[in-house]
Amino acid sequence: MAATPAVRVLEKARVAHTLHPYDAEHPDDQGHGEAAVAALGADARQVFKTLVTRVDGVLTVAVVPVAGSLDLKALAAAAGGRRAVMADPADAERTTGYVLGGISPLGQRKALPTVVDDSALGFDTVLVSAGRRGLQVELPPAELVRLTRARTGPIGR
Repeated sequence: MAATPAVRVLEKARVAHTLHPYDAEHPDDQGHGEAAVAALGADARQVFKTLVTRVDGVLTVAVVPVAGSLDLKALAAAAGGRRAVMADPADAERTTGYVLGGISPLGQRKALPTVVDDSALGFDTVLVSAGRRGLQVELPPAELVRLTRARTGPIGR
């Protein structure tokens, strides 16, 4: 299995991590994050989805638990902006270099401002996309925040 840019970032930084491959096929009524939780038998509060948004027009990454949803108003406040909306999927793919359902907060083509929901800090490890559908990476949340130069805040609900 070829390493994704996200995995290469972790290896270069010598961050302890565990890869969790799974079958990415899932029912149409199930999101990519929910599919990962179901396939891995993981806690949906500990598996985080990577959402690309625009805060005051600037592409911004939000990392929130699969168990909840993104609070756009809270994201705007945490990112120091006034208004947040979901980004156009094509913009998200083009800017990050990843496909929807496989966007990782790590190793993006262009480093974007990132906000991680502060619930992540309550876990020893969290899971995020490793940069491909069907592959999650487990790592300490403090390392995720450090490597993405993220802010943390209560952006999930």
